[in-house]
Amino acid sequence: MYLLIVYDIEVKRVNRVHKFLKRYLHWVQNSVFEGELTDSQIEAVKLGLQRIIDDGDSVLIYTAREQRWLNKEVLGSERAETGNVL
Repeated sequence: MYLLIVYDIEVKRVNRVHKFLKRYLHWVQNSVFEGELTDSQIEAVKLGLQRIIDDGDSVLIYTAREQRWLNKEVLGSERAETGNVL
């Protein structure tokens, strides 16, 4: 499944969310990650985020069956490619 995660987190938790999501996905914008994950990885991401976020924080998770079903258009410069995860 291809995921696009967008978050609006209180400043004191931003680094924790960023470090956590970098383990699974590509960082493409300040508060945006995307990439291909298995169902079990998706559940691990959701569980991990729920442990980090607090009241007032917001995380949006968009899913598509595969990246090819997601039409992405970049205006300006693209900050990071989403080709390969190490």
